[in-house]
Amino acid sequence: MRRLGALRILMLGWELPPHNSGGLGVACFHMASALAKQGGKISFVLPYDAEHDCGFMNILAATHLDPIERFGGCAYEHLDLDAPAFVAPDGGFSIRDVQTKYVEFVKKHMEDHKYDVIHAHDWLTLEAGMAAKRKFGVPLIAHIHATEFDRSGGSMGNPIIHEIEREGLVMADRILAVSELTRQLIHERYDIPLDKIEVAHNGFDPEEWGPYDYDPSRLAYIEQKKSEGHTVVATISRLTIQKGLVHLLRSFARALEYNPKMLLVVAGDGDQRDELLELSADLGVMQKVLFTGFIRGREIRDVYSSADIFVMSSRSEPFGLTAFEAAHHGSAVVLTNQSGVAEVLWNVMKYDFWDEHRLADILVNISQSEGLKEELQEHIRREYTKLPWSKVAERILGSYRNTIRGAAVLNKKRTRRAV
Repeated sequence: MRRLGALRILMLGWELPPHNSGGLGVACFHMASALAKQGGKISFVLPYDAEHDCGFMNILAATHLDPIERFGGCAYEHLDLDAPAFVAPDGGFSIRDVQTKYVEFVKKHMEDHKYDVIHAHDWLTLEAGMAAKRKFGVPLIAHIHATEFDRSGGSMGNPIIHEIEREGLVMADRILAVSELTRQLIHERYDIPLDKIEVAHNGFDPEEWGPYDYDPSRLAYIEQKKSEGHTVVATISRLTIQKGLVHLLRSFARALEYNPKMLLVVAGDGDQRDELLELSADLGVMQKVLFTGFIRGREIRDVYSSADIFVMSSRSEPFGLTAFEAAHHGSAVVLTNQSGVAEVLWNVMKYDFWDEHRLADILVNISQSEGLKEELQEHIRREYTKLPWSKVAERILGSYRNTIRGAAVLNKKRTRRAV
């Protein structure tokens, strides 16, 4: 077997910063960076062509399409697969068209390049990983950041995606899940043996965020409300059924009955936007809810820094990197028990996503107790700073090692039987 430090890794992903529409790209970037620092030689295949600040690995473009932010958040949202979600200069492409091009690129690329392991992220790249394994016999790692059950809010979702996930999980030599929550879901919904699935929680490196000076003038309205004694509650999320935002709005409306000096900032965009706007009006809280639309970069850090409380209200959240990011910027954090990040953070408030009374009580209690808020803000730092990406990389490299060793043993057995 090849020396661990010289492992050749073909990583299959759908996005990387700054062209990401969610946390998948962020996780892939930091994971790959940590693996490279420990000696991994990585080639990362993307479905679009763009510049990236990723000198630690080789970026490969499977198509000449524009970056993913130009053609929607299909990596995350529950959408019609036949819709023209991907648009190229010479016409429209469905997401299935792009996946077909992606598969063909990977197969052709591997005709001239050798790898020790294929690491595929989520359903969008599983078909390419399976095709490469079939043709070249390279061990396949399936890394699951979210399933279709998560994206559809726990319902059945799209049957085509389910079939891809099922086939990919069965064919993979090893499965990495971002949480025990996801591990159990894969086991229960897809009947995959638990001993085939390994948990690799996401990490967080505070130093990667660099220095930052919050300028209150950029969020003048929010700062004005804070000066008037308002507590700022924030969430940064895709506005989809998965994120439980309907329950958050209802809980917030209930909390206002006990403490009217609160402001809710909802940052992000998605297919539930109009529904949420209408609901805020129906609940009579429109003057207390600020919808920012899609934000990135400095705007995200501004929202984090302005918030007293950060809520991740997801119905099903395999992990939830935003909890780390919010904590790093000084927010007290509130999580649902249905989130993977709740497995590694304890100095937070937790509730079940459907329990609107419980969340309302939490918001009121934190907003009316400066001591509780400060305790949550301070103690959580001791937790997320002990979860670096380097530890995640060590676990993944160990999984590579075991998978490659197991595949080699299996191939020897097959060879003997053939003889």
